Amino acid sequence: MNTNSRSPAVAGRFYPESATVLAHEIAQMLTQVPDALCENAKAIIVPHAGYIYSGQVAAEGYAALAKRRQTITRVVLLGPAHRVAVKGLALPSCLSFTTPLGEVPLDQPSITALMDLAQIEVNDSAHAQEHSLEVQLPFLQSVLSQFSLVPLVVGHATPQQIAEVLERLWGGDETLIVVSSDLSHYLPYVAAQEIDTQTARQIVNLGPDISHTQACGASPVNGLLLAARQHGLQGKLIRLRNSGDASGERSRVVGYAAFAFFEKEHPESIDPLGLTLLTLVRNAIGTSFKREARAVTAHPKLAELAASFVTLTLNGQLRGCIGSLQAHRPLAIDVSENALAAAFRDSRFTPLKADEFVNIRVEVSLLEPPEPLEFLDESDAIARLRPGLDGLILTHNGRRATFLPQVWESLPDPHRFIEQLKLKAGLTADFWDETITLARYRVQKWKEI
Repeated sequence: MNTNSRSPAVAGRFYPESATVLAHEIAQMLTQVPDALCENAKAIIVPHAGYIYSGQVAAEGYAALAKRRQTITRVVLLGPAHRVAVKGLALPSCLSFTTPLGEVPLDQPSITALMDLAQIEVNDSAHAQEHSLEVQLPFLQSVLSQFSLVPLVVGHATPQQIAEVLERLWGGDETLIVVSSDLSHYLPYVAAQEIDTQTARQIVNLGPDISHTQACGASPVNGLLLAARQHGLQGKLIRLRNSGDASGERSRVVGYAAFAFFEKEHPESIDPLGLTLLTLVRNAIGTSFKREARAVTAHPKLAELAASFVTLTLNGQLRGCIGSLQAHRPLAIDVSENALAAAFRDSRFTPLKADEFVNIRVEVSLLEPPEPLEFLDESDAIARLRPGLDGLILTHNGRRATFLPQVWESLPDPHRFIEQLKLKAGLTADFWDETITLARYRVQKWKEI
């Protein structure tokens, strides 16, 4: 063993010690990831528990690197200190890290470039037994071709101090940032789901001040979120689970999630129909505030009967959402009327104010005709759902509610999706009756940048 290499500390406990078994296990987890999740990512957040608990969630985060396998040659890896107190961020003095899959060289020029920062220290003790970084390495070795590593154990450090380090190392397409963090710890299953869902929304919206009760890696997470805001990235929740989903033990669980952060899409990537519909929403609401209407490009679909939803967000939070489930009027009228309803007549919110109008973000969804969903019972209905693809309409005894496909981003678990939809319809979460009907639909959507 190279004495200048940090040896594995948790092989055989958090993940298999055998290289053959480890490689096979990771390959199996990666093959279970839907292709749709494989996208370009500048940064990811992934969990760091034992693979039997959080490995599949981590695999879905690492699958987001598929398109950059040959491009990424440097990984900046940050994880929280679990065993040794660290003031700031700790680097090791060794030249490489070893796992059962081989050695990963450290990026010495990058490490040297950080040494003048006051928040940086060299602390081999902090790295010796730290699992939050180690468990990520076999995944990185499996999904990337060749890369060097900048490993940072994060202790008491401000988001600004961490973002300063990330700025030094930001680089281009060759650099990937990985933050290792679990979410809530040792809560009952349902309570953990509620808190973790809220935390996931906050992270996706690049919200500041994630607490250490929300995420054990809150410090590096907050540093990454600050850097992401500075670089104009957008966040995406890839998967949200907890240990109870893997083990079946639900009295005290740990939350796990995978997130990816991407460059924002450019406005010109929105097609002409999308730009027209977004403009119609702005014009409809803006007229109420005596704002000058923007020019609208004619489009043949505007005169066709169609069903749409208009969603408004403010500072990343829902501010109104109203729509039509059945096509009954021309698209242009449907979108304009739903825009006014979302802004001023959504019973969950006070009417939109003029000073909020400039800061809202608009999303328009064009619905395909709903199709009845055939099922035997609730379990069968849940099994037939297509997370991330289906919008769902639930009807029972005169009550009706729908979730757009976008809701899967905040409610990725099909059981929770159905439970929350029942609550929205005025039913209890555990209610089920054979007279319930379900219909699913797809949408085409456009969102302001």
